[in-house]
Amino acid sequence: MARRVLPTLKITPGDRERLEGWTRRSKTGQALALRARIVLLCATGVANMTVAKQLRTTNATVGKWRQRFVDAGLDGLMDESRPGAPRSLNDRRVEHIVTMTLESAPRGMTHWSTREMAKKVGISRESVRRIWQAFRLKPHRQGGFKASKDPLLMDKIRDVVGLYLDPPERALVLCVDEKSQIQALERTQQLLPMQPGRMALRTHDYKRHGTTSLFAALDVATGKVIGACKTRHRSREFIQFLEKIDVETPKDLDLHLILDNYATHKTPTVPRWLTRNPRFHLHFTPTSSSWLNQVERWFAGLTDKAIKRGVHRNVRELIAAIDEYVAVANERAKPFRWQKTATEIIDAIGRFCSRTLSSHLPSNKVSGH
Repeated sequence: MARRVLPTLKITPGDRERLEGWTRRSKTGQALALRARIVLLCATGVANMTVAKQLRTTNATVGKWRQRFVDAGLDGLMDESRPGAPRSLNDRRVEHIVTMTLESAPRGMTHWSTREMAKKVGISRESVRRIWQAFRLKPHRQGGFKASKDPLLMDKIRDVVGLYLDPPERALVLCVDEKSQIQALERTQQLLPMQPGRMALRTHDYKRHGTTSLFAALDVATGKVIGACKTRHRSREFIQFLEKIDVETPKDLDLHLILDNYATHKTPTVPRWLTRNPRFHLHFTPTSSSWLNQVERWFAGLTDKAIKRGVHRNVRELIAAIDEYVAVANERAKPFRWQKTATEIIDAIGRFCSRTLSSHLPSNKVSGH
């Protein structure tokens, strides 16, 4: 059987620039971005099967878009017209609006609104909204991130995740941290309770009545927490909390504590205390990686369920509310399920760094993870 000859695929410099632009924009429609990657890889002379495997798609998909590009160029990569009223916005105009949204901002502002974009390009706000929805663009929203610069990032990830997935025998793994400066807040007027058709209401202003700091140690195996509220969160209070852990855990078990890099955990008094208490072993998360410490997830539940909507007229009431939450949470305790391996996490970080670089550099300067 004669081997099928693949159609010749040549890309002009102008087409290559457009295709690479589609792949670099993280918010480009995923279908169009995939087609652009297919064409760019096919242009290097790679077989359809190799392209399909690399991009995790099918041979038929690769063959379809290779042929479409040979027959019609860039226009062949666009979706075919469908029955119905003709489109009032062509692909080039839509691309222009998407490009403006991603790469510019209105004068004197940080981001586009539907009103500003509609005024700028001369279409309706609803048309702008539909385009943004199709490309999953939300200029009004902004998330956050912090990439760790820890030189021991990979080693620390493997150490911490190893404790989660394969804890040592005859040992407890405890996630330890402080939730510092929790404020006792009292609203200036009484809350209006929830009623059918109306949410609960509270005043925007409040009175401050002092603070407390919660030290907590989450048992990874059971989900139970050892907690203690302190007026301050210095190394002295940290060592007092270690002594509390020592008293409340079985003496015949080693204790592996997962901590962040807060200065309180690394003062000279801490190593001296550990020398006298050899069953304690400290494991530090990478810098800017608090998400690796499971007790942070427990703190989020405490804030949402016991603190954020609470009314505390003094620190004693605040501490009582925290203690009650700890007691109730321990009665219902279930461990968090950690599923990602260290390798999966490191690979995900690599992909994130690669995407971050690709959004700021030309594609020919970004290689690998």
